[in-house]
Amino acid sequence: QVQLVESGGGLVQAGGSLRVSCAASDIIFRSNTAAWYRQAPGKQRELVATILSTGSTVYADSLKGRFAISRDNAENTMSLQMNSLKPEDTGVYYCFISRYGMSYWGKGTLVTVSS
Repeated sequence: QVQLVESGGGLVQAGGSLRVSCAASDIIFRSNTAAWYRQAPGKQRELVATILSTGSTVYADSLKGRFAISRDNAENTMSLQMNSLKPEDTGVYYCFISRYGMSYWGKGTLVTVSS
């Protein structure tokens, strides 16, 4: 059974950095397309960054230069390094992976950026 478990969320001041991670079981990050999404209070879930099986990465235009998605193939984890955080980055961050047309989600980790 595929499981995705996020960790690393928390409270950080504006301008600070935070790293969230996702551990997977029964699915391999390096073989599939994976991504981070986020959902701010009262808003729709939005795509933050994608990492393809090739290792190529794609970012939401508004986040380029501040966020970095990566994966650790040995540990089978995926991470999102977030720098220069802003209050508008507050939200629940979700780990996502797709395999053979099936989508899998983690339960999310809350990131709160205080002003």
